[in-house]
Amino acid sequence: MADSKLLVPELTKEEKMGAETARFEELLLQASKELQQAQTNRPESTQIQPQPGFCIKTNSSKGKVFINICHSPSIPPPADMTEDELLQMLEEDQAGFRIPMSLGEPHAELDAKGQGCTAYDVAVNSDFYRRMQNSDFLRELVVTIAREGLEDKYGLQLNPEWRMLKNRPFLGSISQQNIRSQQRPRIQELGNLYTPDSLRPEEGPEKPHLNLWLEAPDLLLAEIDLPRLDGALGLSLEIGENRLVMGGPQQLYHLDAYIPLQINSEESKAAFHRKRKQLMVAMPLLSVAS
Repeated sequence: MADSKLLVPELTKEEKMGAETARFEELLLQASKELQQAQTNRPESTQIQPQPGFCIKTNSSKGKVFINICHSPSIPPPADMTEDELLQMLEEDQAGFRIPMSLGEPHAELDAKGQGCTAYDVAVNSDFYRRMQNSDFLRELVVTIAREGLEDKYGLQLNPEWRMLKNRPFLGSISQQNIRSQQRPRIQELGNLYTPDSLRPEEGPEKPHLNLWLEAPDLLLAEIDLPRLDGALGLSLEIGENRLVMGGPQQLYHLDAYIPLQINSEESKAAFHRKRKQLMVAMPLLSVAS
């Protein structure tokens, strides 16, 4: 595949920075002018119908609250790791592990006694849900993250104590939800996963240096210098059709770059090179801007 060069550690600086660099810098200069005039576009979304899983009951100051934990194959799965690896990661950096989930809007329902209550639908990846069914640890982790997510999104204060309903996979009806169409490319590690706990920014996140060049007419490569990191733990990366957004662990780094090319976000790949302390991204192009 064209992006296999992304993982070759022997690439020299001369190979990376050729005549295409000047051409791309010109494109970026043009794009920066366009960005100042353009309004922020909402990310494209697609509609999904979550499938029921299980329902938990808790409460807030306003009354009883039910959370329907649902699933859909359209939700991207979290990083694939064992429970021991996950426990180690959570001990080192609690923000390093993310479970993609869709938080639905509140809807008024009636409980088994006919009393009014509020229900929320939270959807996770279907394969991950099946794995979660056999793990009390993963189930409690998902419920905790879902509860905290609902609190942040809707300004709630939910009771951390909860119980799962028996023989009732959901309360009320499960509505369709809109999720972002572009999924985040998974970051692969070239070396051991480790991020020192002592690394914390003093005055907000740092904007890392970004190198971009056209490896081929249909392939854009990027290198993001991250000298303060030793691994990919906690890194987040999102690629849209013309935008690259990267966040670092513990708010060490933040990069939001507009790219004047049409990127195939679904086929984009990323890898962290431990020795170079660089995040390398391969982005196939749908079309090249003229």
